[in-house]
Amino acid sequence: MTASGADPAETYSYLGPAGTFTEAALKQVPEAQGTSWRSVNNVGEALADVTSGRSIAAMIAIENSIEGGVSAAQDALATVPGLRIVGEYLVPVDFVLVARPGTALADVRTVNAHPVAYAQSRGWLESRLPDHGHIPASSNVQAAASLFDADSNADAAVAPPGIVDQLDVELLAEHIGDNPNAVTRFVLVSRSRRIPPRTGADKTSLIVELPEDQPGALLEMLEQFSTRGVNMSLLESRPIGDELGRYRFVIDLDGHIEDERVADALLGLRRYSPNVIFLGSYPRADRREVEYHSKYDDEVFVEARDWLRAILSGEPEA
Repeated sequence: MTASGADPAETYSYLGPAGTFTEAALKQVPEAQGTSWRSVNNVGEALADVTSGRSIAAMIAIENSIEGGVSAAQDALATVPGLRIVGEYLVPVDFVLVARPGTALADVRTVNAHPVAYAQSRGWLESRLPDHGHIPASSNVQAAASLFDADSNADAAVAPPGIVDQLDVELLAEHIGDNPNAVTRFVLVSRSRRIPPRTGADKTSLIVELPEDQPGALLEMLEQFSTRGVNMSLLESRPIGDELGRYRFVIDLDGHIEDERVADALLGLRRYSPNVIFLGSYPRADRREVEYHSKYDDEVFVEARDWLRAILSGEPEA
């Protein structure tokens, strides 16, 4: 956690307190090690740190393999200008049920839990504690920490496994997540305009608005990618908020903006849509190389442009 007067150029913000999955994601960033880390309460505060210059970057959760996209993060990236994603990180999600010392599982009537954690462990809770109540918490760690508040009405909390090393809590149950393969995807967000170099295992993130609500509008947008052999690994809609029926789309593409097929798709998309937000091109967390048909190789696009340029300049055809 950052100390007072820490250099903003060496400060990273994350959803705290210490011990959260967001902190675990930040631990994967080599350049963040040995710097100051600033614990914040929500995504808005984390991004405000970046835009104000209080921090060089912020780690935020963007997608979960069970719950899908994190709407608060998606909406913030769509409305806060000047932000870029410079990296992504995956954190396996596991939960434990903890309580104050001396509490038994049979004593639990009410459970503190972050809404996302609660949704991912609800099956276990309803099976073992069918009559329990739920009190939402601001983070997974705060859920456990608030058990010791004087006015706490909770008997137990859903928390990360490492909580037992931070707080004097009773471990009531382990591995209570309903899906053992659950993973949360985090992104590191900064104001840097430098695009990480392409690696062949990259991802490009966008937010796109449709020009108008009419039949085929979404299909026309998707064709910008399909006709260029660009695969989408994420497509989610979010309401713009100005009127009913108006949506923006959060999109992740397989590939880098320096890939000719991706660049050409973005040009077509920009001609089509009134508002395209480029969020960044960055290495995939899984380092899996992007696969695509050879007819979409860079050389194919370059040759086509050279062919057209020759025609316009009056050069003899080869």
